[in-house]
Amino acid sequence: MKIVLASKNAGKLCELMKLAGDVPWLELTLAPQEFSPKETGTTFFENAAIKAREAATLTGLPALADDSGLIVEALNGQPGIHSARYCHGNDQQRCLKLLKEMAHIPNGRRDAAFLCSMVLVNQQGEILHSVTRAWPGRIGFEAKGENGFGYDPIFYLMDKEITAAQLSPEEKNKLSHRGQAWRAMLSYLLSSTSANIVLGKPQSN
Repeated sequence: MKIVLASKNAGKLCELMKLAGDVPWLELTLAPQEFSPKETGTTFFENAAIKAREAATLTGLPALADDSGLIVEALNGQPGIHSARYCHGNDQQRCLKLLKEMAHIPNGRRDAAFLCSMVLVNQQGEILHSVTRAWPGRIGFEAKGENGFGYDPIFYLMDKEITAAQLSPEEKNKLSHRGQAWRAMLSYLLSSTSANIVLGKPQSN
């Protein structure tokens, strides 16, 4: 089963294939260089669907996309779908901006969650399946850890004094929003009926 991943990020492709384990019938491939969707949606689901449909249109293959970000309760859900564009600069600068905006928020009101929406479409861009998963935690007062990326250094695990950036890649994949969403999507793909739908095979009565 060949599915195009609606991304040009080779690291993401490797991560998903590693999480999939030994599934010889599944082949994920990166989107072509001309893949450049305009993420005009207002939710993670809408943006994931936009990316998946563009990848399917460009390749003529079923396509899989995800969209994810950080939701902070005290900031009314921000940065949300704008997580990667929260400010100009790099991950460290975005973390510093968020910590500054949260400086006056007391410990009991710093709840947050990473959210991931994953969407699978067929060759025609019709949605076959979608999942959304959350990884709850809280925003700390300082950055810790060297692993991960994005907001991982300031995202503290629920009821623990360690951040996502202090987890090993294996530990993070077991807990993370993307890991949860991908395992749910794999469960869908593993059913023979769903596999036939993705491949466009007729269903038996």
